[in-house]
Amino acid sequence: MARAGWDSLFGCFGSSSSSHGGRKKKTKTKKKGKPKVAAAAGGSGKPARSLQSRLSFTDLSLSGMVSPEDLSLSLVGSNLHVFTIAELRAVTRDFSMTNFIGEGGFGPVYKGYVDDKAKPGLRAQPVAVKLLDLEGGQGHTEWLTEVIFLGQLRHPHLVKLIGYCYEDEHRLLVYEFMTRGSLEKHLFKKYAASLPWSTRLKIAIGAAKGLAFLHEAEKPVIYRDFKTSNILLDSDFKAKLSDFGLAKDGPEDDETHVSTRVMGTQGYAAPEYIMTGHLTAKSDVYGYGVVLLELLSGRRSVDKSRPPREQSLVEWARPYLTDARRLDRVMDPNLAGQYSARAAQKAAAVAHQCVSLNPKSRPHMSAVVEALEPLLALDDCLVGPFVYIAPPEDTSSNGGGGGAAGKGDSGRRGRRKSSDGAAAAVVRGRSSS
Repeated sequence: MARAGWDSLFGCFGSSSSSHGGRKKKTKTKKKGKPKVAAAAGGSGKPARSLQSRLSFTDLSLSGMVSPEDLSLSLVGSNLHVFTIAELRAVTRDFSMTNFIGEGGFGPVYKGYVDDKAKPGLRAQPVAVKLLDLEGGQGHTEWLTEVIFLGQLRHPHLVKLIGYCYEDEHRLLVYEFMTRGSLEKHLFKKYAASLPWSTRLKIAIGAAKGLAFLHEAEKPVIYRDFKTSNILLDSDFKAKLSDFGLAKDGPEDDETHVSTRVMGTQGYAAPEYIMTGHLTAKSDVYGYGVVLLELLSGRRSVDKSRPPREQSLVEWARPYLTDARRLDRVMDPNLAGQYSARAAQKAAAVAHQCVSLNPKSRPHMSAVVEALEPLLALDDCLVGPFVYIAPPEDTSSNGGGGGAAGKGDSGRRGRRKSSDGAAAAVVRGRSSS
């Protein structure tokens, strides 16, 4: 696995495309309970409470090395399919490079196609098959973490785990295929079309619902690696959280935090977590605030190519987020002013709260959902210049036919009159609310 500069500083941080797992300090041991099936949750901001007896990662990991049989028995009722390595070779054309999607910190990912021929009862669908790189010390732990959490958690804004392979040295995961890939690709890749304002809001709200579900489940889950590369998008730009390899069970009973080795990605990890190793749901809220800022600004959380004062997105943007007159300095120029001023101000205020240096001042994710959802209905003024090009003059009356104007006319900027005296070829300004 790749190790970036921060790895040498903290011994644990990766780039935005790689993450490394860790073990939580020993906590109270609870009796193992038989896991119940997770029913599909609704799409509202309120989390579904369907996992009343969810098997925690701690319950399973305390028993030592888990055999394939133990894992299968522990997840009875989860509707996960157990694949053989031969079956996954078949659905990916022997992991052909033509099926290669990409590679992250855990290993390569391939597109495949499954149906009831691969597994009885499995509906025909494209899938993403991820091979875990076991050369890293935490490879198996991260793989097991992902199976335990996503094998039991079901929500419209979490990527669906269809099954896994645990055979000899092989560790693979099979997910639903997310057509549009990661949010990171759409925000930051060259030549990618800019996401419109309404789509950015939709993604922010969907991701917030996913985190709210995790935090407010009966057995809370701390996601720990919230970032743009871990937010996947379906064909309708519906956001789903993926990559649960760093997830942790939340504090239990009277505990206020989970003590753990610092893990995550530079630019997204909460400052107090970096300093103390104390992990709480508010650590996730900070990461969410960073991603919301990336959606607003079109800038990366850390960008070494920018001037020194602008390299940290949070530190650079913080003074502008509560100042309506200066907020336009933060907003992504690729939006070309096509967004609601009031919605942008309210979203910026939410981001400002989420990245507060005081964890207690950060909102709960359910409150974030409630704050952002109404913004989709705001369609007040466009805050930047827009351009309206008048149609060509009708010259049919003087024998000119109905043809398009020549280069000189179509390229001319300024004010001109059409045959009926109507006005301007170019209009610049602000619409009123």
